[in-house]
Amino acid sequence: MSLPPEKASELKQLIHQQLSKMDVHGRIREILAETIREELAPDQQHLSTEDLIKALRRRGIIDDVMKELNFVTDSVEQELPSSPKLPICFDRQSTLKKTNIDPTRRYLYLQVLGGKAFLEHLQEPEPLPGQVCSTFTLCLHYRNQRFRSKPVPCACEPDFHDGFLLEVHRESLGDGTRMADSTTMLSISDPIHMVLIKTDIFGETTLVASYFLEWRSVLGSENGVTSLTVELMGVGTESKVSVGILNIKLEMYPPLNQTLSQEVVNTQLALERQKTAEKERLFLVYAKQWWREYLQIRPSHNSRLVKIFAQTSVDENGINRPVCSYVKPLRAGRLLDTPRQAARFVNVLGYERAPVIGGGDALSQGGDCEDHANLLCSLLLGYGLEAFVCVGTKAKGVPHAWVMTCGTDGTITFWESLTGHRYIHKPTNPDEPPVAEQPKPLYPYRTIGCVFNHQMFLGNCQPSDAVETCVFDLNDESKWKPMSEEAIKSVCAPGATTSLPPFPPLCASTIDSSVTSNEIEMQLRLLVSEHRKDCFIQYFLVDIKEDLGLTTVWEDQLSYLLSPALASYEFERTTSISAGNEEFQDAIRRAVPDGHTFKGFPIHFVYRNARRAFATCLRSPFCEEIICCRGDQVRLAVRVRVFTYPESACAVWIMFACKYRSVL
Repeated sequence: MSLPPEKASELKQLIHQQLSKMDVHGRIREILAETIREELAPDQQHLSTEDLIKALRRRGIIDDVMKELNFVTDSVEQELPSSPKLPICFDRQSTLKKTNIDPTRRYLYLQVLGGKAFLEHLQEPEPLPGQVCSTFTLCLHYRNQRFRSKPVPCACEPDFHDGFLLEVHRESLGDGTRMADSTTMLSISDPIHMVLIKTDIFGETTLVASYFLEWRSVLGSENGVTSLTVELMGVGTESKVSVGILNIKLEMYPPLNQTLSQEVVNTQLALERQKTAEKERLFLVYAKQWWREYLQIRPSHNSRLVKIFAQTSVDENGINRPVCSYVKPLRAGRLLDTPRQAARFVNVLGYERAPVIGGGDALSQGGDCEDHANLLCSLLLGYGLEAFVCVGTKAKGVPHAWVMTCGTDGTITFWESLTGHRYIHKPTNPDEPPVAEQPKPLYPYRTIGCVFNHQMFLGNCQPSDAVETCVFDLNDESKWKPMSEEAIKSVCAPGATTSLPPFPPLCASTIDSSVTSNEIEMQLRLLVSEHRKDCFIQYFLVDIKEDLGLTTVWEDQLSYLLSPALASYEFERTTSISAGNEEFQDAIRRAVPDGHTFKGFPIHFVYRNARRAFATCLRSPFCEEIICCRGDQVRLAVRVRVFTYPESACAVWIMFACKYRSVL
């Protein structure tokens, strides 16, 4: 990262002014004359540059200049990338002078100096060298910048020793033409979101803790350096239970020329909390009034799923939030090309039933239907669509959330975030005579109580809340009762609160799809061979005298021919277009000789655990019939294709197949 010409010129001018202020040129002339007089031999004609530098260093001139210019000699191994979306993590033991940072910008250096009191791991033995063990990873998000620590073994006192260089003042978020001073930074209320992730020995991840760090106390500390002790709490229903403690050190770079008094910092933070609390109080008063008016329209509205606040009123941090605050336009950059590809990405994030709306484990690549719907709605808003989260029920009255988009031509499209399926809504008219043909809905939704996004919240006030008869003219207040957009903006707009920062940018996958596909495929081959051997032993132990001959012969060519089918399946999931199946069927017909039978079993997963996937496959009688195939000239095949998405989410397609000679 090079400086623009105007900034380079400005920096040169500052250095020149400082050198003139110190009268460095005059001191150099004095030392030069003294050196020539004292050290130059009569037969020596000139003084070399090396001799002069040695003389300047011996008299401390160079050290004085370096101190005045505040050049830092600490170290860093990794250069600051030009893209703010890439993680930056470095060790304090390398040199900051190697880091290509902008000297006109202000940075916050956050060091994690270890952890303690992670009592859940008190009895865990220290892992041996090379032993696979569960690990902790600390993730940070600050003003569109993401960071990730090195994994450390889970322990009562995890050995966290990492540093993160956070740029405080970005061009897109303020005046980028000059360095932010203490007063300017005091007005930047964005917290640092810290998330602790646990990865087990099978590669499965779990959200352990989520914490919003208020960093501005460093502005009132001496020399812009302070140390903090952060107590991490659990998530969801365990948000009041301590998980462990992290020791953290904060340091401003370059050092602050003038620090604020701690009283000023505390006063600012108190005023912000007071202002936020007042806005939340006023919104709560308004929401109660809106709800009373909604019930006055029709008493039966009391049974409809109209959720102004997250269910059970808390998120993963135990904080009460309006549902509109969980949705914000989210741009995927170049990682996702289309809204339908975004729907597929959300689909491959694992489903986990969470006890609260917003309480799912998104960072561990899992969440409930509300988490999926919020994320998909945010992505569709980022693509410029008019998108809303719908809250209602499915069959048997099961509560559910999905996404709706409203086209400019009036077309209403439902998006099921858990499957990626799309449905066009064609309302039925309950006033039509019974003999009139009505469109039959293909979607699984039964009732709808409300819709919302980051700016709007509307309650369904039509006589029936059945989705099939619902009219989605959101501008008709006789059918949809809106909340005040100003009231929603007061608590949900960016900067309205200090505890809910913008969504972090999506990161590209770190998984090599080819390598991972090959690894899973090799593991499945071993598992199949072991299972066929176990089948033979099982039959033998029950006194079946026939030699079953469950030898395992793999045919690589047949395995390769399965690839187009898996690619076609994923393409159809992403685009809703079926293509390539004809070529696959023709190739299989050519590969299977006359008198032989071919059987194939495709299946889809959103995780990469081969043993877990194999156990699931065996639950299908058809798949087990293929794996345990017995007959003449049996040849087995298996193919795995891993399709990667942002955040290292994966769609894993597996197909088992066999061909054998049919014997009548």
